[in-house]
Amino acid sequence: MKVIVMGAGITGVATAWYLNRAGHEVEVIERAADAAAETSFANAGQLSYGYTTPWAAPGIPFKAFKWLFRRHSPLIFRPDGSLFQLRWLWQMLQNCNEAAYIRNKERMVRISEYSRALLAQLQDETGIAFENRRLGTLQLFRSQKEIDQAAKDMRVLADFGVPFELLDASGCLRQEPALALQEIAGGLYLPHDATGDCRLFTLNLAKMCEQAGVVFHYQREIRHIEAASNRIGGVAAGGEMFSADAYICALGSFSRPQLAQLGIRLPVYPVKGYSLTVPLSNADKAPRSTVLDETYKVALTRFDNRLRVGGMAELSGYRLQLKPKCRDTLETVVRELFPDCGSLQNAEFWSGLRPMTPDSTPLIGATRYANLFTNTGHGTLGWTMGLGSGKLAADLTTGVRPDIESSDLSLIRYL
Repeated sequence: MKVIVMGAGITGVATAWYLNRAGHEVEVIERAADAAAETSFANAGQLSYGYTTPWAAPGIPFKAFKWLFRRHSPLIFRPDGSLFQLRWLWQMLQNCNEAAYIRNKERMVRISEYSRALLAQLQDETGIAFENRRLGTLQLFRSQKEIDQAAKDMRVLADFGVPFELLDASGCLRQEPALALQEIAGGLYLPHDATGDCRLFTLNLAKMCEQAGVVFHYQREIRHIEAASNRIGGVAAGGEMFSADAYICALGSFSRPQLAQLGIRLPVYPVKGYSLTVPLSNADKAPRSTVLDETYKVALTRFDNRLRVGGMAELSGYRLQLKPKCRDTLETVVRELFPDCGSLQNAEFWSGLRPMTPDSTPLIGATRYANLFTNTGHGTLGWTMGLGSGKLAADLTTGVRPDIESSDLSLIRYL
């Protein structure tokens, strides 16, 4: 079977990998000059299997309103002039209840845990390099209120058998000895979480795909998807027409406008995030793994000789401008938690668009076209869910029964 994958971010390349491993002919179409050139380029770096959490949750509307007036707000809202933005926000608000939260978190944890197992298997089989650390995540709480609000997350983790440990302030310091913050109420330690450079991983996985026979067509912007009746006939990109037996859309935030020409309305909004990549000058003063500051919703992730600092959720459409105010927020968190670890003035500032659904669950599976499938909508967890989503998409596209339940992951839940 010949399959075309649209998009060479982490989800697209992972999909191509598993399709190839199953013996299929695979071609990948990507508008950039290389893999992982957009949203997968400089994300926060944590593999957040235990911290897999929906954005839509009870109490979030009230929190979001308060955040809008904070100097270092984790949420930035700017009307983009579209009805879709308002419709997406309304759908998200409808998921801000206890029943929806538990349902959505169950879906997300299911994919994340599957992805964790697949990554361990891939590492054992290939030894793929990506500056990986397996030292867990410390979710840092600055107040007792934040600890109380995390109780429902801990219940879901317990239901899924995901190990965790609630730490007091001294326990947080034992886990991350370089922490400089004085006001620590406690922390949630997730020992199965890991870290790694998503771009490095994706580039190396793409090379392994090419060595195994996958063909990558870089610098090919998709202009048109040809459809007849209930099937896709081809993809026009870079002045060429590419055809296959099946097609998988893994275009991240750009999946929605691309499939809109086919009458498919994906509820995927581009939620902008920012990151700093800080060169380390004093490794002993840096975190050992990932520290997630719950107050600012900012993650600080240790690579070999760099610190990746990522956060913010900006709803402003497809704008990629870098805002100094957002850099200031990221730098503020570094100064409060690990002030002497590296050179902030030499840090690389970056922004990317996360493809977010109103329920925070990705869209993996069939569409109304018999040979068109989706693998998008992972929000902030594309790196965490990448391999699991890739394997699921590959299996569903080629008629293989998936290893985990997938009937509630496709676009059908929004129809």
